[in-house]
Amino acid sequence: MYVVSCVFTKEDPETSLKAQSYVKDRFKMPMMRCCVAGYKEKEFTDAMPEWMREGWKALPLHIEFQHGGTMVYVCHNCMAILQETKPGVKRVSLWELAAEDKGFVFPDYKGEKITVQDCWRSHDNVAEQQAVRFLLEKMNFQVAELEESRKKTQFCGVSTLMPAPPRNLKLAPKRFVENAQGKFVPHSEARQKELMAEHCGKINTERVVAYCHYCVKGLNIGGAKALHLGSLLFGDGRV
Repeated sequence: MYVVSCVFTKEDPETSLKAQSYVKDRFKMPMMRCCVAGYKEKEFTDAMPEWMREGWKALPLHIEFQHGGTMVYVCHNCMAILQETKPGVKRVSLWELAAEDKGFVFPDYKGEKITVQDCWRSHDNVAEQQAVRFLLEKMNFQVAELEESRKKTQFCGVSTLMPAPPRNLKLAPKRFVENAQGKFVPHSEARQKELMAEHCGKINTERVVAYCHYCVKGLNIGGAKALHLGSLLFGDGRV
């Protein structure tokens, strides 16, 4: 089951639609909008661009996962919530799915050097991190690493500089409470922008790629030219 993700789709509807088409056409996999039943259904529907609203509403809102099932995710909130509420459900990122797809036709980015930004919400997910780098190399990128990468990353845009949604704290307390010391503390918008700019100062390539919608948003706030991995993977190879 592919969880399309409310927030990811709201932030990047074009890429989300391309990802949905890939999962549907390549794997005939069922899809649903959200990992939590009834979560802000109207709010997210209203936030979708008009051109995709009907297609969004046509997707099942939520289907309960069964023990032994598999969730394909693009959102790290979904991943964390399922990890803690349904440990018997296997979790596979969209990037791992694509990396294992022997028939995937990769766009060619002509050897461009690009920095990869890892996400704190998935700092311990080695399989996802490896899949991301594999995909970038298959797309003919030269991958530049930040000093705080993989398990050392503490970055997730400005999302950790404001209170966490109560839903996350309740459903995934290990990830978002016990192992989130110093995070989700409110900062002013000016301070958020300052911290993002400070982080982006560490990036030495023209563009940076992230695989988290919060990371992409934060990088752009900080002045970087940031792209979501999905927009590159399902793009046409133009630099």
